[in-house]
Amino acid sequence: MQSVKPKKFLGQHFLKDLGVARAIADTVDACPELPILEVGPGMGVLTQFLMPKGREVKVVEIDFESVAYLREHYPTLEDNIIEDDFLKMHLDRTFEGRPFVLTGNYPYNISSQIFFKMLDFKELIPCCTGMIQKEVAERLAAKPGSKAFGILSVLIQLWYDVEYLFTVPPGVFNPPPKVQSAVIRMTRNTVTDPGCDVKLLTRIVKQAFQQRRKMLRGSLKGLIPAEHAFGTLRPEQLSVAQFVQLTNDIAACIAS
Repeated sequence: MQSVKPKKFLGQHFLKDLGVARAIADTVDACPELPILEVGPGMGVLTQFLMPKGREVKVVEIDFESVAYLREHYPTLEDNIIEDDFLKMHLDRTFEGRPFVLTGNYPYNISSQIFFKMLDFKELIPCCTGMIQKEVAERLAAKPGSKAFGILSVLIQLWYDVEYLFTVPPGVFNPPPKVQSAVIRMTRNTVTDPGCDVKLLTRIVKQAFQQRRKMLRGSLKGLIPAEHAFGTLRPEQLSVAQFVQLTNDIAACIAS
């Protein structure tokens, strides 16, 4: 098998620049010693730089053609190739319950879903790195007050410190995507208890940003008291800590 044809329905854009691949692989060095799970290895351009790091490396790939390519060209990886849909995996079984680093050249069409799944297993994933669409990377790393600050920003930054590392141009892929890409790293912060009902927080954040142009007293009508201090603000103006405070205030209103 010479190569794998990129499949549009899987959102495949194969990285062909070895320098960029090495740089992405090196982002996992911030969390040394932990085993590595790579999502969507394709033809192994990133995998080849992860394997020499002296750690256990597993890859999960849904494309049967890519799996066949990996088995042929990386025979030592044979037992660590998981032919599955990452979004359906039981991540607590991947390394027998041990923490691991998550990395990859993530399919752009499911990158947000990948990170929401990461949140479900945040105690097992102290570090997540990889390449995604630039726009999504900017959302992940955005600060309050910016147009990019949104649902992903709040829910990820509640648990992770996010670093926007570098931008990657379309020309280093086959086929070139219509957007720019970026490499990010997310490292678990020290929060073990955010001090609020996380399910309620998630509901509030999603509802607020679905109508982000409205003031919170409008988008959260029926939840937030009209006279609340945050009522005249728009959701992107609140910090993560203020969303926690708002959640507790709303919880108190609901309970009363």
